[in-house]
Amino acid sequence: MSEATHTLAAIRAHAALRPHQPALCIDEDGVSRFVDYAELVARMESGAQRLRDAGLARGARVGLVARQGAGFIEEALAILAAGGCLVPVPDDAGPEARDRFAEQAFLAHWDAEDEGFACRPLSHRFPEEDAFRALDPAYLRFTSGTTSVRKGVVLSHARIAERLEAANTGLRIGPDDRILWLLPMAHHFVVSILLYLRFGATILLPGSSLARPVLELADRESATVCYASPFHYHLLSKDASDLGLGVRLAVSTAEGLRGDVAERFRARFGLPLAQALGIIEVGLPVLNEDEAEKKPQALGRPLPAYDVWLRGEDGTPVAGPGSPDRTGEICIRGPGLFDAYLSPWTPSSEVLEPDGFRTGDQGWFDADGTLFLAGRRHNRINMAGMKFFCEEVEDVLLRHAGVRECRVFGREHPRLGEIPVAEIVPEDATKPPPKRELLQACRQTLPAYKIPREFRIVEDLQRTATGKVAR
Repeated sequence: MSEATHTLAAIRAHAALRPHQPALCIDEDGVSRFVDYAELVARMESGAQRLRDAGLARGARVGLVARQGAGFIEEALAILAAGGCLVPVPDDAGPEARDRFAEQAFLAHWDAEDEGFACRPLSHRFPEEDAFRALDPAYLRFTSGTTSVRKGVVLSHARIAERLEAANTGLRIGPDDRILWLLPMAHHFVVSILLYLRFGATILLPGSSLARPVLELADRESATVCYASPFHYHLLSKDASDLGLGVRLAVSTAEGLRGDVAERFRARFGLPLAQALGIIEVGLPVLNEDEAEKKPQALGRPLPAYDVWLRGEDGTPVAGPGSPDRTGEICIRGPGLFDAYLSPWTPSSEVLEPDGFRTGDQGWFDADGTLFLAGRRHNRINMAGMKFFCEEVEDVLLRHAGVRECRVFGREHPRLGEIPVAEIVPEDATKPPPKRELLQACRQTLPAYKIPREFRIVEDLQRTATGKVAR
C-alpha cells in the first residue's frame, strides 16, 4: 500500500473488517441515525465515480460547500477517492465571497450541496499547475489571516498520512472511541475527521451546538473523546442539568484556552481540558494531556515525532526554562509538514530551512519542559522598551464578570513608542463595566506598564473568516 493511498486504504480496510460498526452517528431531534463503515465506504466509492464521470481529473482543486454533517464528510471522502484536491469552503459564504474564494484558490470545480453536488467545472487556471499536481495534492486550506494575508496551504496524501500517524501517538484514537465533534468541518478536517475514520472510531454529530442536546447525545452514545473550541466548552460549562460528560479526553483547540473557561468546565464536569496546538502547516505537534489538571493553560509537551524549539531574536535557541517575559519564537520540525503555499507558489523547502516551521508565536518552556504560549509576535507591545503580549492583558480583563470579549492592541505614542488600548465587548450592553473596575482588575495582577491607557466599549470585535479575532 503506497503512502499516497494510505489514509483511504485504512478506512476501506476497517470497513472490510468491521462493516457494521458505526462510522457516523447523526443526532436528529434526539434520535440517533447511524452510517456504518460499509455504507460510508460505499457512498465514498459511488461519489468518487460520479465525480470522475463529471470530469474530475487527478489533482484538480475542488471547492466543497456543504452543511455541517454527514453529507460534508461523505462528499469530502468522495473527492479524495476520485483523486481530487479537497478545498473546503464555509457554507455561509455568499455569492460574492464564493467567487472571490474560487479565484483565490484557482478552483477547477465547484461542488456545492445546494447545487446537488453536481461538481460544476470552472475556468480558473493556475500558472504552477504542473508543480502542484506533481505533489499528489489532497487538501488545500487557507490560514486564518489573523495578522497577515491568508495563505493557501497545500497538503499531499503522503504528508496527511504522516501527520495522522504522528498525532495519534498522543490522541490514541481507536475503534472503541466515540468522538463528540463540535468544530466547523470547513476549518477542521484532517487531524480530526480523517484521523478518526483512519483509526476506525465513531464520530458523533450533534444537531445543535447548544449544551443540552450535545450532552444528551454524549450520554446516549457513550462519548469517549470530545473535540471542541473554548467557546463550546464555555457553553457546556453553563449547563444546569445533571448530565455528565464521561469522556476520557476533552481536547480544546482552535484558539487559546482561557483560565476561567478551564476552571468552570472542570468544576461542572470534574474533567480537565487538554489544550492542543493545531497548525495547518504542521498538524498537531503539542498536546497537554499529562498536565492538563495542574497546568490548564499550558500547550503541553511536544509529541514524540516532533522537535519543538524556541528561536531567539538572534536566531539561536533560547536555553533553559523561560517565563512570559523571556520567550522565543516557537519553531517545529517533524513529519507531515505542509508541501507548499499556493500563491505565490512556494515549495515548503524554501520555508522550512534551516529552522523548521516558524510559527510566529512566542512561547516558553517551564522547568518541567511544558510549553506555554505567550502570544503572537505581531501582538507584542513595546512601551518605552518594556515588551509584553496583548494576550496576557486580555486574559486578565476576561476574568471580569462584565466582559464578554476583549482585544488589546498597541497604539503609537510620540514619547513611549506604543501604549496599550483595550476594546471591550460587555456582557450587558446597557451596563458596561466601569473603567475604575477594569483598572482595579488589571492593577491586582499586572505591572503598571501593561495596564491599558484607554478602554473602549464596542458592540463586537472584527473577526477573520475562521472566527478568530482579527489583529
